[in-house]
Amino acid sequence: MTDSAKPTLLVVDGHSLAYRAFFALPVDNFTTKDGQHTNGIYGFLAMLINLIKAEKPTHLAVAFDTSRESFRTREYSDYKANRSETPSEFKGQIPLLQDCLAAMSIQVLQKPDFEADDILATLATQGAAQGYNVLVCSGDRDTIQLVTDDVTLLYPNVQGVSQLKRYDTDAVIERYGVRPEQYPDIAALVGETSDNLPGVPKVGEKTAVKWLTQFGSLDALLDGADGVTGVVGNNLREHIDAVRRNRTLNRLLTDVELPVTVTDLEVQPMDAQAVRDIFARLEFKSLIPRVAELAGIEQQMAAVTSAAAMLAPVAVEPSPSDLAAWLDEASGEVAVTVTVDGGLPHRVGFSTADASAEATWNAEVAASLTPWLSSDAPKVFSDAKSQVKALRRAGVVLGGLTFDIIVAGWLMRPSFPDKTLAHLVDRYLDEKLPEADPTQLVPETEGATPGQLSWYTLRVAAKVREELAPSVASVLHDIELPTLQALADMELAGVAVSHAKLSGFSSELAERADAIAQDAYATIGREVNLGSPKQLQEVLFEELLLPKTRKTKTGYSTDAAVLADLQESNPHPFLDQLLQHREATKLRQIIESLDTAIGPDGRVHTTYVQTGSQTGRLSSTDPNLQNIPVRTDESKRIREAFEVGDGYETLLTADYSQIEMRIMAHLSADPGLVEAFNSGEDLHRFVGARVFAVDPSEVTPAMRTKVKAMSYGLVYGLSAFGLSKQLRIEQSEAKQLMMEYFARFGAVRDYLRSSVEQARIDGYTETIFGRRRPFPDLTSPNRVLRENAERAALNAPIQGSAADIMKIALFHIHHDFAAENLRSRVLMQIHDELVVEIAPGEWDAAEKIVRERMGDAADLTVPLDVQIGRGSDWNIAGH
Repeated sequence: MTDSAKPTLLVVDGHSLAYRAFFALPVDNFTTKDGQHTNGIYGFLAMLINLIKAEKPTHLAVAFDTSRESFRTREYSDYKANRSETPSEFKGQIPLLQDCLAAMSIQVLQKPDFEADDILATLATQGAAQGYNVLVCSGDRDTIQLVTDDVTLLYPNVQGVSQLKRYDTDAVIERYGVRPEQYPDIAALVGETSDNLPGVPKVGEKTAVKWLTQFGSLDALLDGADGVTGVVGNNLREHIDAVRRNRTLNRLLTDVELPVTVTDLEVQPMDAQAVRDIFARLEFKSLIPRVAELAGIEQQMAAVTSAAAMLAPVAVEPSPSDLAAWLDEASGEVAVTVTVDGGLPHRVGFSTADASAEATWNAEVAASLTPWLSSDAPKVFSDAKSQVKALRRAGVVLGGLTFDIIVAGWLMRPSFPDKTLAHLVDRYLDEKLPEADPTQLVPETEGATPGQLSWYTLRVAAKVREELAPSVASVLHDIELPTLQALADMELAGVAVSHAKLSGFSSELAERADAIAQDAYATIGREVNLGSPKQLQEVLFEELLLPKTRKTKTGYSTDAAVLADLQESNPHPFLDQLLQHREATKLRQIIESLDTAIGPDGRVHTTYVQTGSQTGRLSSTDPNLQNIPVRTDESKRIREAFEVGDGYETLLTADYSQIEMRIMAHLSADPGLVEAFNSGEDLHRFVGARVFAVDPSEVTPAMRTKVKAMSYGLVYGLSAFGLSKQLRIEQSEAKQLMMEYFARFGAVRDYLRSSVEQARIDGYTETIFGRRRPFPDLTSPNRVLRENAERAALNAPIQGSAADIMKIALFHIHHDFAAENLRSRVLMQIHDELVVEIAPGEWDAAEKIVRERMGDAADLTVPLDVQIGRGSDWNIAGH
């Protein structure tokens, strides 16, 4: 029988490959809504699906260990004793993986007192004897001994389980220099670190292969050990018993009594319902169609999926007056969807739990629905801000916004928020939102109508509410939804920006960049593309022979931060010119993005992204107003272009002074920091006096700079190394500075430590107001991931509380301006600063509101200090 005509037996080491997959995929990318980690399961299944598709086995089984105890641990108690405790995130994944395999009708085998490798060895031996092509898939090198002309090993590479190296007899000989059955002899001599089996000291793979080649076998080598010369010979003779023990333990059993035979492992039809249920539970939506295609059960899977999904009701289209009456009579929340065309409402849809309705927006519909839309009747939206803006443009001020499922979903999953209603329908309802294919001129599938979108929105809201912690629900209702309304008005208002000023500065920068480039070309004697990393690598490291920087996939790094460090350690005119050119080019790009964004009304209307950060801070886009440099001559030139608009008198700027340090003082209750803020003294001079044991008047600028860097650095988990680099001082001095700081502000150190430890227990940090940020990596076995999470967890409560405070101040100011019938309006929120456009005669009233609302946005043990500026443009108004 030819090999192609033979049946194929595939046997897989489930535990070892799932464990490798666990470390290959990030934990926090694979966590279900109920907190179950699934990265090991997902990685294993994705690998198995690809493997089955490629190899097309006729017979299949997956073997697992039952525990760490086996006959081998009885023979040698230290066998595998060096292995660390199973990571908490991996616990529970193996039983769930086995449930997935059962749903796929794949035989799972395990036997107490034996390892999975022994099961693989037994099945491989039986399969080869019975005329099967045998494939063994394992991440344990001991399985190399199973390779024969009929048995091939598929071994994962170091990067995980996505790529498998194929070992037949020739491949083993090429790699190790011995036949497969001799590999355990090498391992016996060299030892196996992963199994805690020490080998012969100073004997590596090359020496072991040389000995086995010379003596023919391990037994012959050990019998003739007296003839082996040198230090390694002495070592061999002293460790003969260990070598014999290693060889006994690494020999895989080929006669384990199993409840099945190879013929019982024939691939069986999968259970579509069972696959769908377990994969949906684990939120493996993308794997369901891959499994269905693999098993040829696409129709069955489609049937069970459609059976599980509820059919969206057909929305009725009553007359405007009947629709208004229906809404007035609706009990409980109503979900609302406004489709937008050209910035204005196009279609509106509404849904209660049992009925949906919709209409095309026109004057009659607007007149009928405006009273209800403006009322306090509770309304649920999905991604409400753009719809609120469209209604505002149509003259409708929305009232009664009680829930936004996109914002709520982000609050629960700030690291990986769901971006659309379709994502949320998939996650929480395990259904597919009907969507038309945007690539088809005449879509084969009609998308959901506004009424149906509202029906899905209401159902998702109910599911999300079930999982929303009370403190997070409070953040949604008391902070985020009022902020959403304020942001909608800010975006509509925009800010007046001078095209003349921006274009003039852009021209200057273009000339400056060109002049710098010419100087740079003269320095190296030729023209190069200063924006090409490849050409810069040639100039810097091959022509100028500067020390090579950090290695990257495309050579050596030429990013700005790396080159700035290189310029400091190895100054060169070309480096200085290159950095200046980059700065001028970057500034020009910022200016051009602002200039392009100026609308016909002479104003820039940015979009504030409410769900774009993990801490709660706002970001902005189209254009990005957060990337304008701060406190440089260039930033002043840019801010000069932001002017007071027609019909308004002046700009008011207001920002919080040292808000994060004030929050640190409140959370840590450190007596020294609290005293510093309550006394009204300069914080960094006060702290410097304590740290350096001098009178405040004797604190020098250098001292103040050091303690300022220390204070703010601690909030971001700054290490002694980082502090030394930032201040350009010796690491020993930085360490001493930190010791002196904590000796006098010990409560700060205690708070920072305790906050991380509490987050490790809870799995999340929490702001003063209850905003949560999950940190699953705090218990990660990966040291880099764990330490990154620790640093982020230090900062999250502080930066998140600052974001909450700014939002509370923002929406209260917005509300109070409207309540007092002021025309003045908030235009921008940038970092810790608000920019307000003041109408004629309203300065006193507006300033009073801003000071009071920013000052009382949070009840801290230290005052919130607010600095106010006034001017005709943003730069002049700065302070």
